Amino acid sequence: MASTVVDIIKLVVLVAIVAVFIGMGLNHFRPKPARIMAKMIPPFLRFDGPLRPIALVYLTGVCEVLGGIGLAVPLTRPIASIALVLFLVAVFPANIYASQHPETFRSLSIPFWPRLIAQVALIALIVWVGLL
Repeated sequence: MASTVVDIIKLVVLVAIVAVFIGMGLNHFRPKPARIMAKMIPPFLRFDGPLRPIALVYLTGVCEVLGGIGLAVPLTRPIASIALVLFLVAVFPANIYASQHPETFRSLSIPFWPRLIAQVALIALIVWVGLL
C-alpha cells in the first residue's frame, strides 16, 4: 500500500514537472517574455550572430519543451532527466544575473539563495522521477 501512495505522488510530481517545462518552454516564444529573458543573459554570455541572446532564449525554449516531452515518455525519461539537470545548471547564471538586477527584472528577480534552493529542489525532483 505504501509503495502505491509513493507511486501516485511520483506520478503527480512527474506530470507537474512535464507541464512546467513544456509551458515555460513555450513561453520562450512569446515576444514580450522572450525579450525579457534575452536581457537576463549575463553580459559575458552575450554574443552576436547565431548565439545572440534572443537565439539563446529560443534554444532554451526548445530544450525545455523537448525535455518536458522526454520526461513524459518512459523510454526517454532517464536521458531527459540527465539533460534537464544539465540544462538547469547551464541556465543558472541567467538567474544569478537577474537576482543582481531587481530594478530591471522585478518579479523575475528572485533573490539568489531562495532561487538556488528552488533550483536544487527541482533538480532533486527530476532525478527522483526520472532516474530512481
